[in-house]
Amino acid sequence: MLEILIQFIRVFAPLSFLTIGGGQSIIPAIHQQSVVVHQWISNTEFLDMFALSRLAPGPKTLLVTLVGWQAAGLAGALVASFAIFVPSAVLVYYLAKLWARYEGRPFIQAIERGLVPVAAGMILAATGTILRAAEGGAWAWGVAAASTIALLYTRISPFLLLGLGGLLFVLVQPA
Repeated sequence: MLEILIQFIRVFAPLSFLTIGGGQSIIPAIHQQSVVVHQWISNTEFLDMFALSRLAPGPKTLLVTLVGWQAAGLAGALVASFAIFVPSAVLVYYLAKLWARYEGRPFIQAIERGLVPVAAGMILAATGTILRAAEGGAWAWGVAAASTIALLYTRISPFLLLGLGGLLFVLVQPA
């Protein structure tokens, strides 16, 4: 048990520093480490926990807490949560002071502009990881692409798209 708790710290503390723009960016790494490398949980459990973490209020990195709970109970949930939340919180605390001091300077503006495509790329990677893990095949990728296009070019509700995508899968997927 102690070995798993130490693994949580080794895996999730470094990932914590990548969550500053949002926990969505580390979904591929959480999947890789939790399902493939350490096998703390199964692919199906990962998808269930991912869905639950999206439905629950709070930070999206709640997924890590759920992984910790499944793999090592309450101690696992606490250690995994500590590892994912505390390092980035401390970093943000000190960076916010530094950022405020140099706000508006050209190098700060350049950093902010440079981080936008990085964040977008990490979110796209997370989407790809979830689509591969769900094993929905071409239908899942097609629905995701169509939904993305609809969200970019219309004012359609994401909830409507979610419902339509679910309905499509009920109608098309074999039982």
